[in-house]
Amino acid sequence: MNELPSDPVMLLSVVNTKLRDEYDSLEELCRSYGVQASFITEKLAAIDYSYEADTNQFI
Repeated sequence: MNELPSDPVMLLSVVNTKLRDEYDSLEELCRSYGVQASFITEKLAAIDYSYEADTNQFI
């Protein structure tokens, strides 16, 4: 997969899975995909999720 989904619910699933299995931080995931963290955080804020660095997931 070289592109993140635009649908917020699908994005949540993909991002949390990748954060759990492949990346140590949101910043690392964003660098790998070439996107700004704000792209992900704003999309997921629209469905009431926010990034928690201490657990490395959106909750």
